Amino acid sequence: MQVRPEYEDFPLKAYDKIRYADTDRQGHVNNALFSTFLETGRTELLYAKEPLHAENASFVIASLKLDLLSEIRWPGTVEIGSAITRVGNSSFSLFQGIYQNGKLAAVAETVIVQMDEHTRKSAPLSSETKGQLKQYLVEIEK
Repeated sequence: MQVRPEYEDFPLKAYDKIRYADTDRQGHVNNALFSTFLETGRTELLYAKEPLHAENASFVIASLKLDLLSEIRWPGTVEIGSAITRVGNSSFSLFQGIYQNGKLAAVAETVIVQMDEHTRKSAPLSSETKGQLKQYLVEIEK
């Protein structure tokens, strides 16, 4: 997969409806909402069926790099593509693209860590979770 992929290239796909309240005074979607769109894509992967995290653990974002490439306008929807780029011991990396009308509006790279809720430290991913994540693993061409 390339750094500027097509929506169809992503193994995981989601969408979100743009609300009028999402716009700013310039008439386009406020840049703060891009993170909300990314969340929609992440939760489809992490929580849609049953949570991938271990019991007494949760997923937290350790790093998020977001590149805004073009504006998004109301009305309409956005499409969110998601792919796993790395699966580690207690963390994994996610690459996402946000599109409107087929045009790439943003790309993001996120590192997500499984955290033990009691110790508040990283906790190893189970082999089952790693297996689930690896089915969405892609290689990014930079």
